[in-house]
Amino acid sequence: MKAFLILEDGTKFEGKHIGADKDVVSEIVFNTSMAGYTEVFTDPSYAGQAVCMTYPLIGNYGVCLEDMESERIWLDAVIVRELCRVPSNFRCDMSLSDFLEKYEIPGIEGIDTRALVRLLRDKGTMNGLITTNENISFDSVKEKIKAYTTGDVVSKVSCKEKKLYKASEYEPRIENGPYRNIEQNGKGLKVALLDVGAKQNIIESLLQRGCDVTVYPYNTTAEEILAADPDGIMLSNGPGDPKDCGDVIKEVKKLYDSGKTIFAICLGHQLMGLATGADTHKLKYGHRGGNHPVKDLETGRVFISSQNHGYVVDVDKLDENIAVPAFTNVNDGTNEGLKYTGKNIFTVQFHPEACPGPQDTSFLFDRFINMMLEAKKNGGKN
Repeated sequence: MKAFLILEDGTKFEGKHIGADKDVVSEIVFNTSMAGYTEVFTDPSYAGQAVCMTYPLIGNYGVCLEDMESERIWLDAVIVRELCRVPSNFRCDMSLSDFLEKYEIPGIEGIDTRALVRLLRDKGTMNGLITTNENISFDSVKEKIKAYTTGDVVSKVSCKEKKLYKASEYEPRIENGPYRNIEQNGKGLKVALLDVGAKQNIIESLLQRGCDVTVYPYNTTAEEILAADPDGIMLSNGPGDPKDCGDVIKEVKKLYDSGKTIFAICLGHQLMGLATGADTHKLKYGHRGGNHPVKDLETGRVFISSQNHGYVVDVDKLDENIAVPAFTNVNDGTNEGLKYTGKNIFTVQFHPEACPGPQDTSFLFDRFINMMLEAKKNGGKN
């Protein structure tokens, strides 16, 4: 069956229908990863977006359910050059086509994804409609397409109730996975994770290091989190415009003022920035993929990182008495992390927990644990 992608500027692509048989309007973004599509599709940070994969053949190794970063697919739709329907992998549980149908996610294949990505890079991220209606006209849908916003997606993807994960009961999802033999220096430490769209591997990266992790819904008050007296607090990744999270930002400011050790990733990094007086803005087409170089400004070393974000913190409006840049994006010079002055707090825009990778920056979880241990040695003080 034919399918069509219609962008808000009127550009129309024709391809073949895949996945669920339904129309969808969404924000069209692209991801440059060569592998890891299961993790991408189940990453809550993609809620409210349709993702174009730049690698030309997607689905080669099928879907391995234990690789999922959450309990379901969160993105709105999938755009690929070619979908592999006969996967080859001893771990494969189902084809990608069956996976999309299981979670009722529509998509389109067979379009010129290179042309689409060049257009998005030139004009910036755009909204679009994916449809199987051959007779649809742009004039009849252009206002609907332009009016689309991701909206309140954090409340959609966050957990609904508090949940405790104990390191003593933890078994790795993936046998012989990348962190299986890591030293458990965090034994006895308690971490509170504020879930604004958390990937499963953030939780696992802490459990594998011996920490007990309590995951809290996005609308949990700072008072409730602090009443549990955690050794450290994590602010997770998540979807959407950080400025839409006004109530969460107020609670994050209270966590900042508490003096607790805090590590924040992606959306959590942006929320902490907004809570402490910084500003954020939307990138032209975002950073999404597993090949983004970031520079550690303290050591000068460059790491290859996994990224998924459309917004960044403005360092030009950063008060150095509150925070200073810690990492920068080598490609475009945008901020990739902050170190907070006089606080046991650091935040990053990229994903140190990334699976399938790269895992160059996973050491940041060890840094977080060492900060918690040092604070505990000093009676809970910085």
